[in-house]
Amino acid sequence: MTATNNDEANETPIEEPLKDLEENEKAALEEYTANLEARLKQKYEIRNQNLNCSRPPENYFSKLDSGLKKNTTFVKKLKSFSASQLDVLLKDFATLNLTKYISEVAAAIAEAKLKMSDIPAAITLCSVLHRTYADFSSNFFENWQKILTFKATDKITNSSKLRVDIRFYAELVAVGIFMNKTGLPLLGNVLTVLINMDKEEHNNIPILLSFCKHCGDDYAGLMPRKIREASEKHNIPVPRNTFLPAEKQTAVRTLLKDYFLSLTKHLLAERAQLQALHAANQRTLHTRGELSQERKEQLEQHQTTYDKLLVNAQNFAEVLGEDLGEAGEPPTLSLTVIETQGSVTIGGNEDITMQAGTDPWQDEDSRTFYTCLPDLKVFMPNYQMKEQTVKSKTETVTEEMLDEDLKEDELSDNEDPSVVQEVETEEIQPPNVSNKHGLDTFLNELPNCINRELIDNAAVDFILNLNTKNNRKKLSRVLFSVARTRLDLLPFYSRFAAILYPVLPEVCVDLCQMLKQDFKYHVRKKDQINIESKIKVVRFIGELVKFNLYSKMEALYCLKVLLHDFKHHHIEMACNLLETCGRYLYCNPDTHQRTMIYLQQMMRKKTVSALDSRYVTQIENAFYYVCPPETPVQPKEEEPPLHQFIRKILHEDLQKSNEEKILRLMRKLNWDDPEVSAIAIQHLAGGWRVRASARRALARLTAELAIWQEVVAPAVVDTILEEIRVTMEDPHPRYNQRRIATVRYLGELYNYKLLDSRDVFTVLYSFITFGVTNDHSSVSVLDPSDNVFRIRLVCALLETCGAYFNSGSSKKRLDYFLTFFQNYYWFKFSDPIWTKDYQFPIYVKYIYQECLTTLRPKLTLFTSWQQCKDAIDELRQTLYPELGEEEYDNEDQGDDSVNDGLDTIMETDDETDNPQLPDESSDEEPITENNVNDENEMQDEMAIEPRRPATKHVEDVEFESAFEKMVTENIAERQRENRPQQRDIAVPMTCRQTTKKTYEQLLQGKEGVEFVLMVRKGTKPQYKSFSAPPELASNLQQQALADKQEMERVKRLTLNISERQEEEEYSAESGGGSGGIGNPNRGQHVRQKYQHPKGAPDADLIFGPKKFK
Repeated sequence: MTATNNDEANETPIEEPLKDLEENEKAALEEYTANLEARLKQKYEIRNQNLNCSRPPENYFSKLDSGLKKNTTFVKKLKSFSASQLDVLLKDFATLNLTKYISEVAAAIAEAKLKMSDIPAAITLCSVLHRTYADFSSNFFENWQKILTFKATDKITNSSKLRVDIRFYAELVAVGIFMNKTGLPLLGNVLTVLINMDKEEHNNIPILLSFCKHCGDDYAGLMPRKIREASEKHNIPVPRNTFLPAEKQTAVRTLLKDYFLSLTKHLLAERAQLQALHAANQRTLHTRGELSQERKEQLEQHQTTYDKLLVNAQNFAEVLGEDLGEAGEPPTLSLTVIETQGSVTIGGNEDITMQAGTDPWQDEDSRTFYTCLPDLKVFMPNYQMKEQTVKSKTETVTEEMLDEDLKEDELSDNEDPSVVQEVETEEIQPPNVSNKHGLDTFLNELPNCINRELIDNAAVDFILNLNTKNNRKKLSRVLFSVARTRLDLLPFYSRFAAILYPVLPEVCVDLCQMLKQDFKYHVRKKDQINIESKIKVVRFIGELVKFNLYSKMEALYCLKVLLHDFKHHHIEMACNLLETCGRYLYCNPDTHQRTMIYLQQMMRKKTVSALDSRYVTQIENAFYYVCPPETPVQPKEEEPPLHQFIRKILHEDLQKSNEEKILRLMRKLNWDDPEVSAIAIQHLAGGWRVRASARRALARLTAELAIWQEVVAPAVVDTILEEIRVTMEDPHPRYNQRRIATVRYLGELYNYKLLDSRDVFTVLYSFITFGVTNDHSSVSVLDPSDNVFRIRLVCALLETCGAYFNSGSSKKRLDYFLTFFQNYYWFKFSDPIWTKDYQFPIYVKYIYQECLTTLRPKLTLFTSWQQCKDAIDELRQTLYPELGEEEYDNEDQGDDSVNDGLDTIMETDDETDNPQLPDESSDEEPITENNVNDENEMQDEMAIEPRRPATKHVEDVEFESAFEKMVTENIAERQRENRPQQRDIAVPMTCRQTTKKTYEQLLQGKEGVEFVLMVRKGTKPQYKSFSAPPELASNLQQQALADKQEMERVKRLTLNISERQEEEEYSAESGGGSGGIGNPNRGQHVRQKYQHPKGAPDADLIFGPKKFK
């Protein structure tokens, strides 16, 4: 029982739509039947009234108005009858006596130009006339005989009026105004003639279709197919009109079906003809690559005729209730060419499959360059483009027109079309002096516009300041006369013309016309000179094609002309044209097929011709550029979501406002996972990947993250140093921007105490020594003579962190480095490669001077390389004795290794616990990747394994114990020594006035020195002054001077010890010491709480030390 219920529930949703459909169909049938019954009933009543009418007596007409004026006016109204005039006409008819004018009334109604909507009102009016006047029907029928009587050979002049007249006449017969005996033969004759005269062309379909729609149920028993099928399905009879016998309805229906059969045959024949024409056009298109305009118009005309015939046939079949069958199926044709793959043999057995490309642009920059143009109409809001130019732009160009143009425009061999045009355009009224000067300046600067921004600004400048007729003509000639060696300007000049085209189209039109004439001249000349000019012309045409300024059809015609005589210079011209716009034409749907045909033709000519290898290479390069061989698509490795998240928050989202949030997110990462840790460190070290404004925030984030993860700081610094070294080994300009960003990021990391100053100076010295020969005769591969980018790197690093090298040993190091840096700068500046034509970059000079004057404003810069050499020699003589023999040897070795171009200068360091770095390379052991990996592995092992104390010899132990004992005894003995008594006592304030001499005493000039003797008497001290001999005073002064010198020596020693301790503590904290693992920066990040100094402020620090005179 349950299964049965489930089946019924499943069937119910399917049956309900069917029931609804049947109910709608039944309702439509009932509505149609009701309307048809009402219409038949109305017709039946009118027919009975017309057949059994009782006309008024003759005395009735005597009471009515029979005046000429009113009756004539009534007849005129009938000639322009419409349904809206029915009430007015009936009102006028009731007051007029039309007995004498009934023939004129009948003629006026028959000749009136009625609409389909006016026929019911006209039937009503005719019925009233028929019931009133007995002569109306006979006169009316005579007029219809004149209208509807014609032969099969006669041509129908007004088919629209005939369509309305046939329906009007059929309705008059149906309502009984004309008797069947007299009215039906005329109607049958009209239908027979219309059908028999049109069994081939079928131009009378609209007339017969209108008759079938409005009168088919009365005269042929026609019924729509849907109504007939619904009536048979639901057993609901449809009422029929019985005024015409069934056998006569069958005869009319047979006549219409014969016409329908001839229509289907005509439709099939028209379809076959259309398919044949389309197939012929396809063959022509595949063989020639294009269609003539005549064949295109012929195809469009046949397509239009077939579509119109098909629609009429479908409507006629619907009215007759017939089926078109095969003739009703539309042909599977399209006006676009079906793309087929072609193959071309390049060499040997290699086949290249030619397929239509999807994107003609190589990259997004190229697409932007050729498609995104500034709108100059913004600067000219009231400007309206000329209609003539717009029309000329939309004109279609065919190959026949180009052939005729080539034949008509024959020039002599010695005639240059460009010169002719220049002579013609020179006859222009001269402009004013200021405008001419501005135009000359503009045209002189135009070849310097070698980027998109400059050429766009030049277009705006011309349209705002130099837009005159003279200037436009001259500009067209200047654009055309670009130097044949400046092929790099052609894309920018084409963009310039494309920007001006919406507001100044004549510039582009003149330019294209001159290029076209020049191309024709070179083709007809057939000489083997001026190849650069020929290449310039075709490449210029190609650039204009990509901006849609030069017709694609004309460009392909140029290629066709070159392929026709494919040899010598024509080969180079065709290859250059293809390299410029071939890819664009190949990927464009309008020109793809024709371009493919020309490519195949070019490759066939290359195969069958014995061409020079240079030409063969050019042809193959052009072909591969237009139709590159298919390469297997390599699957793109998708980055894990966690890696994408790290890259997004560090390189896209990071900024000063959300730094704390991103720090919390980075701390939540699983740093124990080696893969996650490596990716995070890689992105933290990618300072060149972030925006310049976010570089400092990334460095600050790294410093704060280093507090929580000890591995971050050394790993990031090592990665950056390795990055700098790798980019120095490959001095390609593509790394320049990356180098600048990396060096600045390294400086930011130093500012946040993630690395020591020694690392910074190591990088600085590597910039001026790595690969540097210091000899102009021998050029280094790592540091070419014209490469001055390392100067920018040094200045960038010093600008970022050089301000912190202003005290202590770092200040001395920077002073020493600046001497060597100036030597490197003048070594580059004095290179013989720089000449008057090829000068040293001025911006590098400005960067260098600004950097040094900012760091050391009082520094006197050297003015020659010799001064730098003398300063370095003096510096070495000053420093080498203090450094000792070992450092001297190392420095000499470093100088010798400069010639090798691989070692760096060992910087002077007064920290004895810093181990010396090993030499980076030597002549016997060049640096390789394996050696670098081995060194890295060795350093990793040294960093992981803890340092074990080495065993000492017995002599060393005894020496250390004796040394410690001696130091202890010296310290104890020093403490037991009595301190020297204080020799000088400050003079009390009370007796200072007495010790001062007056002016008279000074004039007396007594010998001796005034002393004050202090004696104690009781509890109060007493002071007595006396004059001591000069010998006593000089001894005391010498002793005081010796004591002061001793104090200065002790003070200097103490300060040196304090400074050394500070350096050692800073080195130990920042990771500079040896043997330490762990975080070197713990507790030294930038966010330290400010501690106010206690006690009174130091006046010397505020106002400076006191100066006594």
